[in-house]
Amino acid sequence: MAEIIYMPRLSDTMKEGTIVKWYKQVGEKVLSGEILAEIETDKAIQEFESEFNATLLYVGVNEGEKAKINDLLCILGNKNEKIDYLITNKSHLNKNKNKNKNKIKDKNKIKDKNKIKDHIKEKDIKEKEIKENKLFISPLAKKIALEERIKLKDIKGSGPQNRIVKKDILKILKKKDLKKKDLKKKDLKKKDLKKKIKKISNIRKIIIDRLSKSKNISPHYYLFIEVTADNLIKFKKSINKIYNSKISFNDLIVKATALSLKKNKEINSSLNQERIIYHKDINIGLAVSLPEGEGLIVPVINSVDQKSLIKISQEIKEKVEKSRNKKNSPKELVGSTFTISNLGMFGIDCFTSIINQPNSSILSVGSIQRKPIIDNNKIKIGNTIKFTLACDHRIIDGSVGSAFLLTLKEYLLEPIKILC
Repeated sequence: MAEIIYMPRLSDTMKEGTIVKWYKQVGEKVLSGEILAEIETDKAIQEFESEFNATLLYVGVNEGEKAKINDLLCILGNKNEKIDYLITNKSHLNKNKNKNKNKIKDKNKIKDKNKIKDHIKEKDIKEKEIKENKLFISPLAKKIALEERIKLKDIKGSGPQNRIVKKDILKILKKKDLKKKDLKKKDLKKKDLKKKIKKISNIRKIIIDRLSKSKNISPHYYLFIEVTADNLIKFKKSINKIYNSKISFNDLIVKATALSLKKNKEINSSLNQERIIYHKDINIGLAVSLPEGEGLIVPVINSVDQKSLIKISQEIKEKVEKSRNKKNSPKELVGSTFTISNLGMFGIDCFTSIINQPNSSILSVGSIQRKPIIDNNKIKIGNTIKFTLACDHRIIDGSVGSAFLLTLKEYLLEPIKILC
């Protein structure tokens, strides 16, 4: 028996999904567990699998099109099974839509009362035209012509005795639609010559919503610190040589941050209505930029303080790669207790970030800068990194934020402690 498959909720914040690719065509068999389609959510591109053996009988959303959660995605069933009753029955198109609302909704519904009056007047004029010119027209053709405001005088009917029938009216409507499309294409081409327009992606919409809320809800304040990086540079070279690995500065900073959070537990917190939650797990989210300016995504490395440096490095590389290809599972994008945003690789010296809710703070990491440094009253050339800690002033006091940064500085000045 045929079964309707609805647009699934693939993330906690998902409201709609975009079909990136159908792996099966209508009429093809699909096995249980086999990938049916790729769906882009507000966070990533997810693979959607079939739950049983069947044949793909109908596709309700084409590639590149969007659909809301619980809208009809496709229909699976036995080969050659009749499914017309499922497609035409509007109550099946959305589990949550009220049947009566579906009947009331009309694509051509005119909200403005004056327009309704004008339309009624126009109908009366058309009725008069039919009577005066003694036009021979079928009731259905007449109804469509009146609704679509089509001039009947010059139409030659194709029915018996030159009667105007439904297909004559539909031909005219088709010509009108083609003209409208041509005009739209011309207008778009003219606009494209003047400026480039890009649609807002689902991910970008979520970023707009979340960051706006974060900035409005959380009173941000910022703490800045500059740390000498010479020892960190030497340590990185040594550890990569010893373990024949490719540990990055970012890996070292992530580990040092986790150990600093362990010593400054108040930072590893979040606000839940009238309660402050101090998290036992240290789960660090990493801000990753998506290609073509689509936005940011924050994969999460769990229990960072309990993992080895090499394990952290491997996991970061894996999740960053998956993020850029939108292949993260929903579980990999939730549960962060603290976030790091590193723009050092882009040559940014210093910057501020907006707190990733529900975290209480976010650490911004700049690039390593070679510059004159005063050491024991002597000027020498060395390397430094600038850090900015953005804190939610409702739950993190300045002294608490400062203590965290000083602990982080200690680890980075003596990086051997990161391995302890």
